[in-house]
Amino acid sequence: MSTNGTYNILMYSHDTYGLGHIRRTMAIARAMVQKDVNILILTGSPIAGRYNLPQGVDFVRVPGMIKQSNTVYVPHSIKVDPKQAIAIRRNIITATTKTFKPDLFIVDKVPTGLKDEVKPTLKWLRRYCPKARIVLGLRDILDNVENTREEWDRKQYIEVLRELYTEIWVYGDQTLYDPIMEYSFPEDIAAKTRFTGYIPRKRPTPRNGRKKEKLVVVTIGGGGDGYPVLDNYLTMLENNGGVTFKTLMITGPFLPDDKLDSLAQRARRLGVRFTAFVKNLEKKIAQADLVISMGGYNTLCEILSQKKVALIIPRDHPREEQLIRARVFAERGLVDYIEWDKLSPEAMRAKVDAMLDDPWPYQNAMQNFSMTGLDFMRNRLAQFRNHSED
Repeated sequence: MSTNGTYNILMYSHDTYGLGHIRRTMAIARAMVQKDVNILILTGSPIAGRYNLPQGVDFVRVPGMIKQSNTVYVPHSIKVDPKQAIAIRRNIITATTKTFKPDLFIVDKVPTGLKDEVKPTLKWLRRYCPKARIVLGLRDILDNVENTREEWDRKQYIEVLRELYTEIWVYGDQTLYDPIMEYSFPEDIAAKTRFTGYIPRKRPTPRNGRKKEKLVVVTIGGGGDGYPVLDNYLTMLENNGGVTFKTLMITGPFLPDDKLDSLAQRARRLGVRFTAFVKNLEKKIAQADLVISMGGYNTLCEILSQKKVALIIPRDHPREEQLIRARVFAERGLVDYIEWDKLSPEAMRAKVDAMLDDPWPYQNAMQNFSMTGLDFMRNRLAQFRNHSED
């Protein structure tokens, strides 16, 4: 506990080229902030400043990095050597931690941070702030079993979790997907692991009155790799006149400009509402009768929080995380999906028509799907604070 009676939470979100990590981090921060709690977010997201932050939450921006493959990252904007960019990030992270002195440090997804940039901070906290809790937050699915086990073995993550972390929070439901079993966590690491449940999102107040036409919302997260979804959808509309629904297309802020301009022209001819970015995606999803998405963790949480019918087009490269998640959720009847290499305007049209005509099976499956993630974290924070005051 800080000397002024406040409780300091530091959150690390490495954020390379998407919206997922920062959106999840923001949702957690909004749920955990209280009048005597300070939350500081370390992020590389180039759009962190576009989000509205509640009182008590702020962020420190480190130079952004772009992921070119599972192992290669380059600076997003500044023209320096990647190693130099990582050194700048590492120094900012370490200096911020030493000054802020967090009572709780939550690291998102990567135990040692991007290119081990968080490892010096973890070691410093263990030595100089031994009462601080250090938590690794994992989404429900990381990648396929083979790739995940190989990466964790190669980077010695188990040893890091054993020596430097207090707990592991899995933002999912163990009955849907169990990383302890799938990724072969040792017994002592399994004992540190707690399943929070999925992280719900704010549900906007529904609008009064009935809509004349149904609405399909197409969203691809950050937009860096979702062009085929948008292209196939517009081709579907171009090839099939007389649709009985409206469309809102959200491309994401990272769609390349040349593709953005081309899509915008096609959308305009078709009467499709078109935008690159919205601050409050949940409000747009609330208006939808069907959501078409790539199936990232955060978008699915937003969809399921509002019990919306969803068609998922999961990416399967460089990680299979989205594909595995789509299969797991489809097995429960919560969504339907089209595999990436089977995507076509014809396949999309068949699914869209069927799901708009008969949404009930998906809506019924969602009735018993609970999302407990934020309640778990608020309760765990209260336990941490009570223990620190003993």
